[in-house]
Amino acid sequence: MYQGYKLGIVVPAYNEAKLISETLESMPQSADRIYVVDDGSTDNTRQIIQGFNGERFCMLSNGHNQGVGAAIATGYKKALEENIDIVVVMAGDNQMDAKHLPELLAPIIKGEADYAKGNRLSRPAHRRGMSNWRFFGNWVLTLLTKIAAGYWRIRDPQNGYTAITREALKRIDLYKLYPGYGYCI
Repeated sequence: MYQGYKLGIVVPAYNEAKLISETLESMPQSADRIYVVDDGSTDNTRQIIQGFNGERFCMLSNGHNQGVGAAIATGYKKALEENIDIVVVMAGDNQMDAKHLPELLAPIIKGEADYAKGNRLSRPAHRRGMSNWRFFGNWVLTLLTKIAAGYWRIRDPQNGYTAITREALKRIDLYKLYPGYGYCI
């Protein structure tokens, strides 16, 4: 439980054998369930995931690669089925740092939002491990997204570190979500 809320974390994973163990070992103790979704990996990601036992871990599989959006939707569906109150997405490549989870969850816990999205571009500490080229690329993509969307308050649309309430998830047709990488945007 996290401040009285049943917390679930969806971890989409496709060919993440190099970092999936480190990612799963870093999961916060406040998470009631961790839905690890193997999206048809062709390396040994699936075998590594199966090594994480315990009631907190739930391994799911899409059978074949359908895209990160489809993997996230698979985790969301299971979280709804299990009555999770808040669902967080943390990538299988260990990009999302659990120490920032309280900041991500704060607007939801306070009742200010049903959906929250991380922002790696706000502070240098959040860009840990991001090269200058990648930072520049994210900045350019953010600018292009602002222009295309006409919404200038977007801060880091490429960031997949998100949290959503059960109530908001129930209003989304999870079968119609874009299945590919563009889902995170």
